[in-house]
Amino acid sequence: MAEVTDSHYFYIRLLLSAEGIGPVKLRNVLTAFPEPENLEHTGIKELCTIEGISVELAKRLKKTFNSKASLAETLVRESEKMKEVGARHVTYWDEEYPAVLRNIYDPPLIIYVMGELRIEGEKAIAVVGTRVPTQYGKHVAAQLTQELAEANITIVSGLARGVDTIAHKSAVQAGGRTIAVLGNGLDITYPPENKKLAEDIIKNGALISEYPIGTFPDASNFPKRNRIISGLSKGVVVVETGFTGGAMITAKLALDQGREVFAVPGNIGVRQSEGTLAMIQRGEAKLVTNVNDILEEIGEKKSKQSDNAEKEKLLGELNLFEQKLYQSLGTEPLQIDTIANSTTLSISDCLVYLLSLEFKGLIRQLPGKKFVIA
Repeated sequence: MAEVTDSHYFYIRLLLSAEGIGPVKLRNVLTAFPEPENLEHTGIKELCTIEGISVELAKRLKKTFNSKASLAETLVRESEKMKEVGARHVTYWDEEYPAVLRNIYDPPLIIYVMGELRIEGEKAIAVVGTRVPTQYGKHVAAQLTQELAEANITIVSGLARGVDTIAHKSAVQAGGRTIAVLGNGLDITYPPENKKLAEDIIKNGALISEYPIGTFPDASNFPKRNRIISGLSKGVVVVETGFTGGAMITAKLALDQGREVFAVPGNIGVRQSEGTLAMIQRGEAKLVTNVNDILEEIGEKKSKQSDNAEKEKLLGELNLFEQKLYQSLGTEPLQIDTIANSTTLSISDCLVYLLSLEFKGLIRQLPGKKFVIA
């Protein structure tokens, strides 16, 4: 595919300024008129032969050429700012544009990038969920993400508070790649407390946005960017979400795009589990109990030998208290009082070390302060 010049970028931005022209219609226009000079000298009647272009929209497209001078000034300022922050633009027609994203129904015609995009051979999974996860949700999000990253799966999410942040951080800590899709310009970090995390992501991944430099976060931007999160991924894992959470939007978009959808089951009656349980119940998502449930769907199933080696390594690193607690547990759930009595540890000490074992993925906590070997 031929390299697209800045004049093409200017042309796309010019047409995007026409009210009522979405990505699909604009793509039809650019296919019919790849050069701006041809469109500028084409009549309204001929423009209306393009699929999706009405008389009114054709008039607006023609009118955009009157604003070329002001747009040129805007792009000069944007270009200077992009150089300052180390960002660049990639258009739908560029070699660097991800093929997997190009093939969705309404791909962004321009994406702004900081970091490295990899096109060939990158397997990516999106991990999304509520901004206010439970302790269980935090643990599961961290564990699944870490294990996916260790399996050389790129983690895609939205840099939002909650599950998104946990997913990105866990991927970074595991030395894996992660891509954050923003709902604002790349010169703005939102939420602001994720500034250091964003810098870490760029070192071995990328920040992506369809919004130009200087675009502030807006509530309407985030649902729209979710199609990019799912579009970049082979599948979407929803950890926790309510019925109307943004993660539910991402899951629906993933289904529309023909992607796999996975959901982590949660406790009945907990608001953060309502969305995931509903998807599982309706058959819209595969129930996830461990990372292999995800990997086997994309042909990357971990070997049992590898799982056992990881477990043995973790067991060898336990301190004396963790070892004592782990050895007291089995396949039948035990209540915290029973565990404390059998180990002669205080309940408070038990809870501290049991939480540590849970974070390591060696045990599970069940309702009623009961614990069992994972």
